[in-house]
Amino acid sequence: MKYICIIPARYASSRFEGKPLAMISGKTMIERVYRQAQKAIDEVWVATDDSRIEEEVVRFGGKVIMTSDKHNSGTDRIAEAINNIQNKISENFDVVINIQGDEPLINPEEIQNLANCFQDESTQIATMGKKITDLEQVLDPNVVKLVKSKSNKALYFSRSTIPFCRDAEKEDYLNKSEFIKHIGVYAYRTEVLQEISRLEESFLESSEKLEQLRWLENSYTIEVVDSKFDSIGVDTPEDLANIIKTYFS
Repeated sequence: MKYICIIPARYASSRFEGKPLAMISGKTMIERVYRQAQKAIDEVWVATDDSRIEEEVVRFGGKVIMTSDKHNSGTDRIAEAINNIQNKISENFDVVINIQGDEPLINPEEIQNLANCFQDESTQIATMGKKITDLEQVLDPNVVKLVKSKSNKALYFSRSTIPFCRDAEKEDYLNKSEFIKHIGVYAYRTEVLQEISRLEESFLESSEKLEQLRWLENSYTIEVVDSKFDSIGVDTPEDLANIIKTYFS
């Protein structure tokens, strides 16, 4: 089975323009993400719509593919990228792993765990979840929660607190139920990625502003891998400063 890791990277960002090119202890963020991915998967590419990011990836010796600037989601960019890459190098890949370009501390072990899901031929899509131990995260609508079946298939994703604890005060939620934070890293069988990229926006997706609900609403299954590591993404310059202070100083 052939795996490829693709890192979507945009220059434009309302909260942090030029984020992939931000410096972290002598290396750009996109290089740090790329190097972490390389520790797990041999074939790693960056997908971007900006020539400045393309130039940086070429500079550090990485592989990069240009994509349209019209995509509304990283999944759509990844779907175009895998087509372009396979045509460019005349090689087909069975599984595409989508790593966010703003997670310079992504753990290679987690990437490998996602890849391992596809040893099961029934796996269509895989993602990660981590048990929540902080009540603030349970109640925070910016932290996406998920619930899953006994066979580790995602049942639903929500910004709301799920499951709802009917007979408990909010302060006691963590003692009454288990809550899982969604870690937004995905892997897809290549043919499934192409299929879901052609789906129209769904009702649930529109309501929660969560793309993965489009897939569930169209009866695709999502395997959930238990994660030991929390997601440490960079959304703002303040996030970057905190990461540098905590992990690189």
